[in-house]
Amino acid sequence: MSTTRFTVPTGRRSLLVVTGELFHDGNRVLQDRFDTRRLADRIDERLVTDTISDGDRAFIEARDMSYKGGDPGFVRVLDQGTVAFPNYDGNGMYLSMGNILRHPDVGLLFIDFENPSRLRLEGTASIAFDDVLLPEWPEAQFVVRIAVKRMYPNCPRYIHHYTLVERSKFVPRPTQETPVPDWKRSKWACDVLPAGDPAAEPAET
Repeated sequence: MSTTRFTVPTGRRSLLVVTGELFHDGNRVLQDRFDTRRLADRIDERLVTDTISDGDRAFIEARDMSYKGGDPGFVRVLDQGTVAFPNYDGNGMYLSMGNILRHPDVGLLFIDFENPSRLRLEGTASIAFDDVLLPEWPEAQFVVRIAVKRMYPNCPRYIHHYTLVERSKFVPRPTQETPVPDWKRSKWACDVLPAGDPAAEPAET
């Protein structure tokens, strides 16, 4: 079992975190301070799971994620222990995806804003540039797969109630040409775009 260290303001120089367990010393410090250790352990016992049920599948495949918007079903449940989703063109910084290459442990939130509900999924992420699923998502750069370690409902009390007005026109779809975002045509960006980027082509007038 791998371990890592981090610092929390408890008067100690560092606390030992044992990956693979839901709670580390930092969690326990606060649980004990506010007398919630028993509650936390009960939630762990009753609600935390490492498999995706049929109900969970329906919820996940109908949601946006963490927040990454797509058409319903762009996050795919492959089996009871695996989900997958595409990475689309962005700002080129690859902060989240680069983090996966260094530290593959991830947490995802699936949120229903119209009927406040939230599901947290934790697992190990991997990136594949030649994944067999890649052709199923138009314009996807690569596929991210998550091997589920644990999953549990999050308290929905502080989810604001939103109503979907319109889905983003920038989500790649097989039946339409994806528009170019305005910022990519800015003077500060146009000369540093990657080769083949549609924004590098002259805008139609």
